Amino acid sequence: MDEVQVVVAHSERVTLRVGDVFLKVDADQARVDAEVEAMSLAPVPTPEVLWREPPVLAIAALPGTTLGRLGGPSTGASTAWAAAGAVIRTLHEAPPPPWPGRAGRDVLALATELDDECAALVANGVLPADLVTRNRRVAEAALRPWTPAFTHGDLQIAHVFLDGDEVTGVIDWSEAGRGDALYDLATFTLGHEEHLDDVIAGYGTEVDLDVIHAWWSLRSLLAVRWLVEHGFDPFAPGCEVDVLKSRM
Repeated sequence: MDEVQVVVAHSERVTLRVGDVFLKVDADQARVDAEVEAMSLAPVPTPEVLWREPPVLAIAALPGTTLGRLGGPSTGASTAWAAAGAVIRTLHEAPPPPWPGRAGRDVLALATELDDECAALVANGVLPADLVTRNRRVAEAALRPWTPAFTHGDLQIAHVFLDGDEVTGVIDWSEAGRGDALYDLATFTLGHEEHLDDVIAGYGTEVDLDVIHAWWSLRSLLAVRWLVEHGFDPFAPGCEVDVLKSRM
Protein backbone atom coordinates (compact mmCIF):
# COMPACT_ATOMS: atom_id res chain seq x y z
CA MET A 1 0.00 0.00 0.00
CA ASP A 2 1.64 3.21 -1.16
CA GLU A 3 -1.26 5.61 -1.63
CA VAL A 4 -4.78 6.56 -0.63
CA GLN A 5 -7.07 6.78 -3.64
CA VAL A 6 -10.07 9.12 -3.58
CA VAL A 7 -12.82 7.18 -5.35
CA VAL A 8 -15.55 9.81 -4.99
CA ALA A 9 -15.88 12.90 -2.85
CA HIS A 10 -18.64 15.46 -2.39
CA SER A 11 -20.46 17.21 0.44
CA GLU A 12 -22.61 14.18 1.33
CA ARG A 13 -20.00 11.43 1.47
CA VAL A 14 -16.44 10.42 0.64
CA THR A 15 -15.13 7.03 -0.46
CA LEU A 16 -11.43 6.21 -0.19
CA ARG A 17 -9.49 3.13 -1.26
CA VAL A 18 -6.57 2.07 0.91
CA GLY A 19 -5.02 -1.09 -0.47
CA ASP A 20 -7.76 -3.72 -0.56
CA VAL A 21 -10.07 -1.78 1.74
CA PHE A 22 -12.69 0.83 0.85
CA LEU A 23 -13.50 3.42 3.50
CA LYS A 24 -16.85 5.17 3.16
CA VAL A 25 -17.33 8.31 5.23
CA ASP A 26 -20.98 9.37 5.47
CA ALA A 27 -22.42 11.93 7.86
CA ASP A 28 -25.88 10.34 7.54
CA GLN A 29 -25.73 7.36 9.90
CA ALA A 30 -29.21 6.21 8.90
CA ARG A 31 -28.04 5.91 5.29
CA VAL A 32 -25.08 3.77 6.35
CA ASP A 33 -27.33 1.59 8.50
CA ALA A 34 -29.67 1.06 5.54
CA GLU A 35 -26.73 0.21 3.28
CA VAL A 36 -25.39 -2.46 5.62
CA GLU A 37 -28.85 -3.97 6.12
CA ALA A 38 -29.52 -3.97 2.37
CA MET A 39 -26.27 -5.86 1.74
CA SER A 40 -27.23 -8.43 4.37
CA LEU A 41 -30.63 -8.97 2.71
CA ALA A 42 -29.60 -8.90 -0.95
CA PRO A 43 -29.50 -12.36 -2.61
CA VAL A 44 -26.56 -11.33 -4.80
CA PRO A 45 -22.80 -11.07 -4.11
CA THR A 46 -21.88 -8.03 -2.01
CA PRO A 47 -18.59 -6.88 -0.44
CA GLU A 48 -17.61 -8.06 3.03
CA VAL A 49 -18.17 -5.51 5.78
CA LEU A 50 -14.86 -5.40 7.68
CA TRP A 51 -15.80 -2.97 10.43
CA ARG A 52 -17.93 0.06 11.28
CA GLU A 53 -16.91 3.06 13.34
CA PRO A 54 -19.37 5.88 12.62
CA PRO A 55 -19.13 7.80 10.43
CA VAL A 56 -16.81 5.29 8.66
CA LEU A 57 -17.77 1.99 7.02
CA ALA A 58 -14.92 -0.29 5.91
CA ILE A 59 -15.60 -2.90 3.22
CA ALA A 60 -13.34 -5.30 1.35
CA ALA A 61 -12.45 -4.76 -2.29
CA LEU A 62 -14.09 -7.08 -4.79
CA PRO A 63 -12.27 -9.26 -7.34
CA GLY A 64 -12.78 -8.55 -11.02
CA THR A 65 -13.49 -5.35 -12.90
CA THR A 66 -16.49 -3.28 -13.89
CA LEU A 67 -17.99 -3.06 -17.37
CA GLY A 68 -16.98 0.59 -17.61
CA ARG A 69 -18.34 3.88 -16.37
CA LEU A 70 -20.66 6.61 -17.56
CA GLY A 71 -18.86 8.70 -20.14
CA GLY A 72 -16.21 6.07 -20.78
CA PRO A 73 -15.90 3.08 -23.10
CA SER A 74 -17.75 -0.06 -22.11
CA THR A 75 -15.96 -3.38 -21.81
CA GLY A 76 -16.96 -7.00 -21.55
CA ALA A 77 -18.61 -9.37 -23.98
CA SER A 78 -22.35 -9.54 -24.55
CA THR A 79 -22.40 -12.57 -22.25
CA ALA A 80 -20.97 -10.47 -19.40
CA TRP A 81 -23.70 -7.86 -19.79
CA ALA A 82 -26.28 -10.66 -19.89
CA ALA A 83 -24.80 -12.14 -16.70
CA ALA A 84 -25.24 -8.78 -15.01
CA GLY A 85 -28.85 -8.72 -16.21
CA ALA A 86 -29.47 -12.15 -14.65
CA VAL A 87 -28.09 -10.99 -11.28
CA ILE A 88 -30.26 -7.87 -11.40
CA ARG A 89 -33.31 -10.10 -11.98
CA THR A 90 -32.33 -12.21 -8.94
CA LEU A 91 -32.26 -9.06 -6.83
CA HIS A 92 -35.59 -7.81 -8.13
CA GLU A 93 -37.32 -11.14 -7.42
CA ALA A 94 -36.29 -11.13 -3.75
CA PRO A 95 -38.70 -9.89 -1.06
CA PRO A 96 -38.28 -6.09 -1.02
CA PRO A 97 -37.07 -4.31 2.12
CA PRO A 98 -39.70 -2.50 4.18
CA TRP A 99 -38.23 0.92 3.49
CA PRO A 100 -38.49 2.88 0.19
CA GLY A 101 -35.29 3.37 -1.77
CA ARG A 102 -34.12 5.87 -4.34
CA ALA A 103 -36.07 3.96 -6.99
CA GLY A 104 -39.21 4.06 -4.87
CA ARG A 105 -39.97 7.74 -4.61
CA ASP A 106 -43.62 8.77 -4.65
CA VAL A 107 -44.75 9.34 -8.24
CA LEU A 108 -46.58 12.61 -7.54
CA ALA A 109 -43.69 14.02 -5.52
CA LEU A 110 -41.25 12.93 -8.24
CA ALA A 111 -43.33 14.65 -10.93
CA THR A 112 -43.31 17.87 -8.90
CA GLU A 113 -39.56 17.64 -8.38
CA LEU A 114 -39.06 17.03 -12.09
CA ASP A 115 -41.19 20.01 -13.10
CA ASP A 116 -39.33 22.27 -10.67
CA GLU A 117 -35.95 21.04 -11.89
CA CYS A 118 -36.86 21.47 -15.56
CA ALA A 119 -37.97 25.03 -14.86
CA ALA A 120 -34.69 25.76 -13.06
CA LEU A 121 -32.59 24.25 -15.85
CA VAL A 122 -34.20 26.59 -18.38
CA ALA A 123 -34.43 29.67 -16.15
CA ASN A 124 -30.75 29.46 -15.22
CA GLY A 125 -29.62 28.79 -18.78
CA VAL A 126 -28.12 25.41 -17.90
CA LEU A 127 -29.80 23.59 -20.80
CA PRO A 128 -31.74 24.72 -23.90
CA ALA A 129 -35.51 24.84 -23.48
CA ASP A 130 -36.20 22.47 -26.39
CA LEU A 131 -33.87 19.83 -24.93
CA VAL A 132 -35.55 20.06 -21.55
CA THR A 133 -39.08 20.08 -22.98
CA ARG A 134 -38.47 17.03 -25.17
CA ASN A 135 -36.93 14.99 -22.36
CA ARG A 136 -39.62 16.04 -19.88
CA ARG A 137 -42.12 14.62 -22.35
CA VAL A 138 -40.13 11.36 -22.66
CA ALA A 139 -39.81 11.14 -18.86
CA GLU A 140 -43.58 11.09 -18.45
CA ALA A 141 -43.67 7.34 -19.17
CA ALA A 142 -41.76 6.62 -15.93
CA LEU A 143 -44.41 8.33 -13.81
CA ARG A 144 -46.78 5.41 -13.49
CA PRO A 145 -47.73 2.75 -10.91
CA TRP A 146 -45.13 0.00 -10.43
CA THR A 147 -44.88 -3.29 -8.54
CA PRO A 148 -42.48 -2.93 -5.58
CA ALA A 149 -39.17 -4.77 -6.03
CA PHE A 150 -35.90 -5.04 -4.14
CA THR A 151 -33.95 -2.29 -5.91
CA HIS A 152 -30.35 -1.14 -5.62
CA GLY A 153 -31.25 2.47 -6.38
CA ASP A 154 -27.88 3.53 -7.82
CA LEU A 155 -26.96 0.62 -10.07
CA GLN A 156 -24.35 2.34 -12.22
CA ILE A 157 -22.11 -0.02 -14.20
CA ALA A 158 -19.23 1.17 -12.01
CA HIS A 159 -20.96 -0.52 -9.07
CA VAL A 160 -21.08 -4.05 -10.55
CA PHE A 161 -17.90 -6.15 -10.65
CA LEU A 162 -17.37 -9.17 -12.89
CA ASP A 163 -14.67 -11.76 -13.47
CA GLY A 164 -15.30 -12.83 -17.05
CA ASP A 165 -19.00 -13.67 -17.18
CA GLU A 166 -19.42 -14.06 -13.42
CA VAL A 167 -20.65 -11.22 -11.22
CA THR A 168 -18.35 -11.10 -8.20
CA GLY A 169 -20.16 -8.37 -6.32
CA VAL A 170 -22.30 -5.24 -6.28
CA ILE A 171 -21.24 -2.21 -4.23
CA ASP A 172 -22.76 1.06 -2.93
CA TRP A 173 -26.14 0.08 -1.49
CA SER A 174 -26.90 3.37 0.26
CA GLU A 175 -29.90 4.08 -2.03
CA ALA A 176 -31.32 0.54 -1.87
CA GLY A 177 -34.88 -0.25 -0.86
CA ARG A 178 -38.33 -0.91 -2.22
CA GLY A 179 -38.76 0.57 -5.70
CA ASP A 180 -39.32 0.36 -9.44
CA ALA A 181 -37.24 -2.44 -11.01
CA LEU A 182 -36.99 -0.61 -14.33
CA TYR A 183 -35.19 2.26 -12.60
CA ASP A 184 -32.29 -0.13 -11.87
CA LEU A 185 -32.18 -1.43 -15.44
CA ALA A 186 -32.20 2.11 -16.79
CA THR A 187 -29.45 3.22 -14.41
CA PHE A 188 -27.27 0.25 -15.33
CA THR A 189 -27.54 0.96 -19.07
CA LEU A 190 -27.46 4.79 -18.86
CA GLY A 191 -25.08 6.03 -21.55
CA HIS A 192 -24.55 2.50 -22.86
CA GLU A 193 -27.72 1.94 -24.84
CA GLU A 194 -25.89 -0.44 -27.17
CA HIS A 195 -25.88 -3.08 -24.40
CA LEU A 196 -29.53 -2.77 -23.37
CA ASP A 197 -30.58 -5.81 -25.42
CA ASP A 198 -27.84 -7.93 -23.80
CA VAL A 199 -28.91 -6.90 -20.29
CA ILE A 200 -32.58 -7.60 -21.04
CA ALA A 201 -31.66 -11.00 -22.51
CA GLY A 202 -29.97 -11.93 -19.25
CA TYR A 203 -32.79 -10.39 -17.21
CA GLY A 204 -35.01 -12.96 -18.86
CA THR A 205 -38.35 -11.19 -19.11
CA GLU A 206 -39.93 -8.53 -21.27
CA VAL A 207 -39.57 -4.93 -20.13
CA ASP A 208 -41.23 -1.73 -21.30
CA LEU A 209 -38.54 0.05 -23.33
CA ASP A 210 -40.46 3.32 -23.22
CA VAL A 211 -40.13 3.29 -19.44
CA ILE A 212 -36.39 2.53 -19.66
CA HIS A 213 -35.98 5.50 -22.02
CA ALA A 214 -38.11 7.61 -19.69
CA TRP A 215 -35.91 6.84 -16.70
CA TRP A 216 -32.81 7.76 -18.75
CA SER A 217 -34.32 11.18 -19.38
CA LEU A 218 -35.74 11.65 -15.90
CA ARG A 219 -32.58 10.61 -14.06
CA SER A 220 -30.44 12.83 -16.29
CA LEU A 221 -32.69 15.87 -15.94
CA LEU A 222 -32.63 15.60 -12.16
CA ALA A 223 -28.87 15.04 -12.02
CA VAL A 224 -27.40 17.82 -14.18
CA ARG A 225 -27.48 20.74 -11.73
CA TRP A 226 -26.52 18.58 -8.73
CA LEU A 227 -23.50 17.23 -10.61
CA VAL A 228 -22.34 20.70 -11.63
CA GLU A 229 -22.76 22.02 -8.09
CA HIS A 230 -20.73 19.10 -6.66
CA GLY A 231 -17.78 19.33 -9.04
CA PHE A 232 -18.76 16.74 -11.65
CA ASP A 233 -19.20 17.30 -15.39
CA PRO A 234 -22.50 16.10 -16.88
CA PHE A 235 -21.49 17.81 -20.16
CA ALA A 236 -18.55 15.43 -20.70
CA PRO A 237 -18.87 13.14 -23.76
CA GLY A 238 -21.23 10.26 -23.12
CA CYS A 239 -22.57 11.67 -19.84
CA GLU A 240 -25.98 12.99 -18.81
CA VAL A 241 -26.31 15.84 -21.31
CA ASP A 242 -25.42 13.53 -24.19
CA VAL A 243 -28.01 11.07 -22.88
CA LEU A 244 -30.60 13.85 -23.06
CA LYS A 245 -29.50 14.82 -26.57
CA SER A 246 -29.93 11.19 -27.72
CA ARG A 247 -33.68 11.50 -27.08
CA MET A 248 -34.04 14.39 -29.55
